[in-house]
Amino acid sequence: MLQERANKLKAEGAFLGGPIEVFETAGRKVLITLLSVGLSPESRVLDIGCGCLRCGYWLIHFLDKGCYFGIEPNIDMLNTGRKYLLEAQLEEIKSPSYDSNSVFDFTVFNEKFDFFVARSIWTHASKQQIKIMLDGFVSTANAGGIFITSYIRAIPLLNDYKGANWVGKSHESNTRGVIRHNLGWIKTVCAERGLIVNEIKGEAYDFGHQTWLRIKHKPTVTD
Repeated sequence: MLQERANKLKAEGAFLGGPIEVFETAGRKVLITLLSVGLSPESRVLDIGCGCLRCGYWLIHFLDKGCYFGIEPNIDMLNTGRKYLLEAQLEEIKSPSYDSNSVFDFTVFNEKFDFFVARSIWTHASKQQIKIMLDGFVSTANAGGIFITSYIRAIPLLNDYKGANWVGKSHESNTRGVIRHNLGWIKTVCAERGLIVNEIKGEAYDFGHQTWLRIKHKPTVTD
């Protein structure tokens, strides 16, 4: 049924955030990945770049009322997803919240979050934008908060992205593109903020050529 709704989205000319053939699978695997790091129905989740709710569909259904928050600057993309993917009265029942800011401002909801998810966002974001997201995580995460994000690791023949701009489709561009980031650099900027990062590996979490990262605060050392 969800795949049929995705077909309607495509017919409306909406950008789906990836191949339509795996629309249902990709969203479901985001939920599986979050469950693997401790997601529960009462968790408060920030979905960064929620798009047409490919992942949000699953999260809104799973989470308790008022626990889903999505940021998406492409308002048409978001509203088309709300229209064709979500069942009638679901938003009334679940009370998801949305914001359209394009600067990764996590404070707009005046909330603290348990989980942050950025699926296929760091595959387009510049290093400065990644730093802003990490700062937002530090300032708006509840104790024990976890940030999961997918990336493509830079390797010697495919260089680490050094540009200052977003690359790929957005609310301002129809040009496709993906970029890579060096894991060592990610670890460094996380450490500067008191964070640790690890890759999440396993076939259950795999989608295409991207790898999930789990970011959280370093544990406090006590006597």
